Amino acid sequence: MKTLLLGTVGALAVVTSASAADVAIRSYTKAPTIISAMYDWSGFYIGANGGWGSSRKCWDFSNAAGAFNVSEGCHDATGGTAGGQVGYRFQSSSIVFGIEAQGNWAKFRGSNQSIPFPAVVNATRVDAFGTFTGQIGYAWNNTLLYLKGGAALTSDRYRGYLTATGAQISDTVDDTRWGGVIGIGLEYGFAPNWSAAIEYDHMFMQDRFITFTNNGTLAPAGTAYASDRIHQDVDLITVRVNYRWGGAVIARY
Repeated sequence: MKTLLLGTVGALAVVTSASAADVAIRSYTKAPTIISAMYDWSGFYIGANGGWGSSRKCWDFSNAAGAFNVSEGCHDATGGTAGGQVGYRFQSSSIVFGIEAQGNWAKFRGSNQSIPFPAVVNATRVDAFGTFTGQIGYAWNNTLLYLKGGAALTSDRYRGYLTATGAQISDTVDDTRWGGVIGIGLEYGFAPNWSAAIEYDHMFMQDRFITFTNNGTLAPAGTAYASDRIHQDVDLITVRVNYRWGGAVIARY
């Protein structure tokens, strides 16, 4: 009887010890920590862009005081553009703030036959433009949707031609005008410091009063030819590639 009792106690001790050891081992087991990378848009960047633009030009035969205005019609000066941009962005949570300066060469050309003077063609060319803007956007990791707005300037050129022969009859007038710009873009970070975007911008440019003189083809050079108040808006679609100096990724637990 004593032997049986001692054997039973011993067996219970072995089972209890094994169970306790198993509980002790399991109590120190930890689930693995999952760490994912979150794209960071903060930092300075520089890049290049290219695309297409259209400048809407409307000419009003006028005088400086605006005493009379006769519409000569409108045309779209269209063509390609290429340039670069430099800027800085700061990210707070999912909100991204930024500033940017952009400068582009352009080749936007267009013309229309004057309505009141059908013997004459009014021609326009945009040679370059620039923007200085602020940005605000929302980031989904490495995808950024942003709005921009600020100041814009264009470098324009105007001429008059004969409809019948295409001969230039006025002097060439170069003009730089200031205005405003608003835009929207979608940018994707495809590498730690590289991103690509597509952007649309609309420029609201000031009206300008332009005085032309004869170039000597039909009348003595330097004599009065015409004066026009020229209205201008510009639409742009560009593809952009940027390289950024800043935190490429940050840990997110």
